[in-house]
Amino acid sequence: MQLDTDIKYLPGVGAAKAESLAKELNINTFEDLVYYFPYKYIDRSRFYTTAEIRSDEIAVQLKGVISNFRKQGVKYKEHLTATFTDSAGRIELVWFKGIDWIQKSIVPGKEYIIFGKPNFYQGWSIAHPEIEDPLKAEKSVTSQFYPQYSTNETLKNSKLNSRAIQKLQQTLWSKVTSAFPESLPQYIIQKYNLMPLTDALRNIHFPKNEETLAKARFRLKFEELFYIQLNILSIKSAKNQKSHGFVFNNVGEIFNTFYNNHLPFSLTGAQKRVVKEIRADFLSGRQCNRLLQGDVGSGKTLVALMCMLIALDNGFQACLMAPTEILATQHFATITQLLGDMPVTVSLLTGSTSTKARRQIHEDLQTGVLNILIGTHALIEDDVKFQNLGLAIIDEQHRFGVAQRAKLYHKNITPPHIIVMTATPIPRTLSMTLYGDLDVSVIDEMPPGRKPVKTTHSFDSQRLMVFKFMRDRIAEGHQIYVVYPLIEESKNLDYKDLTDGYESICRAFPPPQYAVSVVHGRMKPEEKDKAMQLFAKGITQIMVATTVIEVGVNVPNATTMVIESAEKFGLSALHQLRGRVGRGGDQSYCILMTDYKLSSDAKKRIDIMCRTTDGFVISEEDLKMRGPGDMDGTQQSGTPMQLRIADLARDGQVLMAARGAASDVLSADPSLQLPQNSVIKIRQNKLFSKDDNWSRIS
Repeated sequence: MQLDTDIKYLPGVGAAKAESLAKELNINTFEDLVYYFPYKYIDRSRFYTTAEIRSDEIAVQLKGVISNFRKQGVKYKEHLTATFTDSAGRIELVWFKGIDWIQKSIVPGKEYIIFGKPNFYQGWSIAHPEIEDPLKAEKSVTSQFYPQYSTNETLKNSKLNSRAIQKLQQTLWSKVTSAFPESLPQYIIQKYNLMPLTDALRNIHFPKNEETLAKARFRLKFEELFYIQLNILSIKSAKNQKSHGFVFNNVGEIFNTFYNNHLPFSLTGAQKRVVKEIRADFLSGRQCNRLLQGDVGSGKTLVALMCMLIALDNGFQACLMAPTEILATQHFATITQLLGDMPVTVSLLTGSTSTKARRQIHEDLQTGVLNILIGTHALIEDDVKFQNLGLAIIDEQHRFGVAQRAKLYHKNITPPHIIVMTATPIPRTLSMTLYGDLDVSVIDEMPPGRKPVKTTHSFDSQRLMVFKFMRDRIAEGHQIYVVYPLIEESKNLDYKDLTDGYESICRAFPPPQYAVSVVHGRMKPEEKDKAMQLFAKGITQIMVATTVIEVGVNVPNATTMVIESAEKFGLSALHQLRGRVGRGGDQSYCILMTDYKLSSDAKKRIDIMCRTTDGFVISEEDLKMRGPGDMDGTQQSGTPMQLRIADLARDGQVLMAARGAASDVLSADPSLQLPQNSVIKIRQNKLFSKDDNWSRIS
């Protein structure tokens, strides 16, 4: 059997289904189908009786006879019911589609195996059960574990549901007469006690038992993660050898003046450690490519400024690029405030910058008068030319496209040093995969005097108590955020929610005793800025806002945040929002408001938020709950290779073993020239030959 054979030539597929498989699942060949793995398995070893059905949580398998077919309803509401009877009792079966086919296919009074999820409404029933003849079931491939394959409505309309894909797998595997070529060398297979590839692939689809399924999963997860880590480590090694960077030898007058006279507080041990790590990069002769992780309020901006001042001491310019105008403006305000009267020129460049100011910035950049430029994606426009850019810092880098970041990388003939910052703590397994080619620094310590934000959960019925708490906080001289969710699918509804919320807050906190401002995404930038400034200056005590304040102004006097409909937010978003308070020395509070009806996942998120303020703990929990598919907007396709079977939330130990194996291989044979590694080189080239190498710009 040729694995590269077009999938349309597999019996049971044909041209139409092949087109659907290619378009929806990227299955074009026999090999693609082999590597399309089940997402779960159903244990079909046990037969229940109708009397044993106790819950609608799990699907059950029953053996008995089907009889008493009857059609009910009219036209498009018509459905078919039948009675299923076994030795213990009876339940109802229901079909809403394929009614005529069901009646023709099933022989009343004959014994069948049925499988499905029970529902209770005036008695137990199963809608659209899987039905199988017991004699045919005994002869078919499989095992007690039935594989379940992901499909969608388009595939189901093409008669490609999970069961159909399972049958295609059976057809394909009936043609396998010899072993597949191994994709790992024997010394790795033996060292890590891995199942042979052919056995692993067969057992991932049709496991004999739990033990063989576990071994198959380990083998395939190990291999997938091994090649991802091998690719990442190869890129990192090549980059370290080839990528030359500016050497910043001097820590001079500018840095020392700032350090001795302008530091707002003593650096934490974590900040000192990170500055030393970056300083070592600057002295190495290699281009710095470093990810700087730090929780909200951990002092990343201060570290970034100190690194930029080192660049200035060595005769270079520096820039900081932020994803939004609000965040860029905040960085500009923070940095100019920190520098005070120091002779360092700093400018802000955004889409709102006037033509006159823009022209002056361009001139000052090229003459070297301008030392530090802060801005949005406006920094990467072609007419923005630096005299000598030595350091580029990118904040919340996952919000920029790769090609956008590449333009910043090419702002100098010799590429500048690159530091990317994120306030989204990234779990270790995810950072090793998404950012494994970068050096990583972590600020895991909060500035002195910061008190953890006290987080509580209140139901809507407790709103009057929450209002009293808010009044007490305002009476003590503090300010409050009230945040409403912004869900893309329902902007109009959310806008109405915010408007209604603003009106109710104004009724509960009337003028002249109280002043309330409102900020949302539909406001013009100047309106939004005016409202934020009123709040920042203490003129308004309450700010009603959508999530635009997630990266909003820094107001140390804002010590309370009320998050409405908190169940609609993900963990990461809740943590980012909570980071807006607790920025001064006073005790701060976050109140999560929800309805009584909460899903189990929503309850978990609320409990986690009330239990911890540690961003890294929260990010690990978020990864476990949501998987790596969308960590704060970082899609899984951002990983160096599509993950078919490994789960970064749960396969940390497998990842560490695979990374260790990849590191050992490259240490002994960096260019994979040894005969025993030829299979690795072939497989690596096949997997990554189409990938663009964007790693130099992180």
